[in-house]
Amino acid sequence: MLKQLDQASLQAAVDTAAKQMLVPGAVVLVCTPQGATTVLSGTLQRGAQTPPATGTHFRIGSNTKTMTAATVLLLAQEGRLKLSDPISRYVPDVPDGDDITIEQLLKMRSGLYNYTDAPEFSAMLDADLAKVWTPQETLAIAFRHPPNFAPGAEYEYCNTNYTLLGLVAEKVGGGPLGGQFQQRLYGPLGLDQTSLPAPEDAAIPDPGSRGYLYGGSSHAMTDEPYPADMQAAMRDGTLAPIDYTNQNPSYATAAGGAISTAENLATWIKSLVTGRVFDAGMQQRWLDSLQAQNPDAGPDGQQYGYGIVYQQVAPNVGLHFHGGEMPGFNSFMAHDLANDVTMVIWTNLTVDPDSRPTANALVPTVLNQVYAGLDLPTTPAPTPAPSPTS
Repeated sequence: MLKQLDQASLQAAVDTAAKQMLVPGAVVLVCTPQGATTVLSGTLQRGAQTPPATGTHFRIGSNTKTMTAATVLLLAQEGRLKLSDPISRYVPDVPDGDDITIEQLLKMRSGLYNYTDAPEFSAMLDADLAKVWTPQETLAIAFRHPPNFAPGAEYEYCNTNYTLLGLVAEKVGGGPLGGQFQQRLYGPLGLDQTSLPAPEDAAIPDPGSRGYLYGGSSHAMTDEPYPADMQAAMRDGTLAPIDYTNQNPSYATAAGGAISTAENLATWIKSLVTGRVFDAGMQQRWLDSLQAQNPDAGPDGQQYGYGIVYQQVAPNVGLHFHGGEMPGFNSFMAHDLANDVTMVIWTNLTVDPDSRPTANALVPTVLNQVYAGLDLPTTPAPTPAPSPTS
C-alpha cells in the first residue's frame, strides 16, 4: 500500500496546489518507515522570499484540543477527576451544567452553543486584534445563546466545550494550562518548540511565519463563503489578505491557542496515537472513545473521540488526526497506526478563494503520493478526504 515517496513529485504536487489556492507558504512533513520527506513551498511572508522550514513556528489552532484532552485524561488517570463528573462540579453557571459530563465535552456532545459561531465574536475580534480575552468572556458569549440540543443527544464541534475543559484542568491540576502542558506533555516528549502562550503574549517565536486571511475572521470562524466578486478580486490580485500574525490568541487558549512546528507536531501526534502519553488502560480508553459524528455516514464516516478524529480512508489506511484553523493559519496532523505513517501539513493562509481550509485541501494531494491505489481527487476538486475541524 505504501509508495516509495518521490520528493520531486510531491514537491511539484504541493507547489501546484498551493499556487491554485493562493497560499503564500506551506510545509508538508511525511514520516514513513522508509524515512522522512519534507516539502517546503513558497514564503513565510508576502512580498518577501523567505522559505519556510520544518522548524518554523506557527499557530496550530485546534490541534491544541488534543493537548487539552490529553491533560484532562492524565488528571483522570491520576484519579483527580472522573470523566462522568458533571461540568457543574468545576465551573458554575453552565447551561445544563448538571447534565453535561466531562466525557461529553471531550467528545463534542454537550449541546452548548459554539462562541466562535457568534457574529458578535468575529466583530469584536476584528475590531481589536490585540484584545486580551478571558475564558469567562468567551463563555459569556456562548451562554447568551440557548443550547443547540440536549446533552449527549448528538455531535457538534464546539470550541466552548474545550474552553470549559481548560478551566477544569486548571482547577484540578492547580496551575495555568500552559504550565501543565509543559510539565505533562512538552517536557516529557521533548517538544521544545511548542508552547501555549500566556494570555497577554501575542508574539510568535522566531523563526515564525506570518499568517493571512482574506476578508475578516468570520471566514475562518464560521466558514462563511466568499462571494463571487471577492473571489475574483483575490485571484486578480486587487484584494490583499489581512495579516493576522499578531492577533492575540487568548480567545482560543485551551481550544486552539498553542504554537508549534511541523517537527514537534509530528512527534506529538505519533506519541499520542502510539501510547507514549497515557498508561495502557487510559490509552485503550482513548482509542475506544471514538463515536460517529454522523450516524448515517456509515463505517467510513468520521468519528470523534477524546480530542481526536478518526477516519478509515481505505481498507488498510486509517488516520487518527486533528486539524487547526484560525485567522492566518491552517494545519493538519495525522498518524496511521497500521502503516506507521505520520504527516503534518501547515499553511499560512487560512482558507482559499473557494472557502476551503487550505491545509485540509492539501491532504488528498499528500495521501495520493504516500499510498498506492487511493486516487483521491485533489485540489481544486472538492475534498473527500479527512477534514480537520477548526
